[in-house]
Amino acid sequence: MKRKFTTLVLGALLLALTFPAEAQQPVRLPTIGWLDHSSPNSEVLRLVELFRKGLRDLGYIEGKSTAIEYRYAEGKTERLSELADELVRLKVDCIITAGGQPTEAAQRATKTIPIVMAVSGDPVASGFVASLARPGGNITGLTIISPELSGKRLELLKEVVPGLSRVGVLRAPKAHGPAWKEIEPAARSLRLKLQPLDVGSSDDLQRAFEMARKGRAEALLTLPYALFNRDYRTMIVELAAKNRLPAMYGGTEFHEVGGLMGYGPDISDNFRRAAVFVDKILKGAKPADLPVERPLKFELVINLKTAKQIGLTIPPNVLARADKVSK
Repeated sequence: MKRKFTTLVLGALLLALTFPAEAQQPVRLPTIGWLDHSSPNSEVLRLVELFRKGLRDLGYIEGKSTAIEYRYAEGKTERLSELADELVRLKVDCIITAGGQPTEAAQRATKTIPIVMAVSGDPVASGFVASLARPGGNITGLTIISPELSGKRLELLKEVVPGLSRVGVLRAPKAHGPAWKEIEPAARSLRLKLQPLDVGSSDDLQRAFEMARKGRAEALLTLPYALFNRDYRTMIVELAAKNRLPAMYGGTEFHEVGGLMGYGPDISDNFRRAAVFVDKILKGAKPADLPVERPLKFELVINLKTAKQIGLTIPPNVLARADKVSK
């Protein structure tokens, strides 16, 4: 009886020690990986907060009902693969990318973890998805490409620059094949000659503007591209001002650093909408079944101070169409 009693006591003690330990095991929250080419500067953090707000609107609170692992390459493209591999080792439930290079790194790192592009150029031409309607793999999300806008940008440039006939076009060859095919017919209808200025890295920018000068470009158009819009925009605007080139940019962000005109999608809206993709994926949807979405909101912004600096007068009818005008 004594031995039986001792056994019961020991068993009870073991249970008492075991259950609290198990109760204290933390519950793993659904985890999102954030993969970014840039550093966490004020603009990037603003976009991060918009994404987080999108999650909050859907009932996800960071630290309580979901977790986010942030990885920033600090502008060093070679680090993206290493950071993507880190997120895969952490077994995150989803990876958010902003731009082609982070998406490419994430694509190399995993074929199973869902990847949501908050911003992308042409994801079909880049090989990220089979088509916008049927992505077909583990990648989906949003694109900033709206090829029909290229013609509108050229029209606005022609209205603003008297006698315009030659336009230099900043493009990323790998990302802008289809966009270039869309812009050529618009240029022909407007009797404009286009000069392609290929830029693969920031080192190419100075050379591209030298080519524009030698080619006697009278204005500049930049095609929408995440690296142009976020990482290179200040340098592009400074070079356009230095060369006194009236410029139409493929994103409204250029306006913040003195860009003359910008017409394009509201990138802020993309980051809010990326949260909707994450919500669907965490609830069981597969990226292959979630069509890539195009922009819904567009803005025209004009900087009159920049116009004055290069001796350009913006016609009243163009000003009347602008969503934002800086003086």
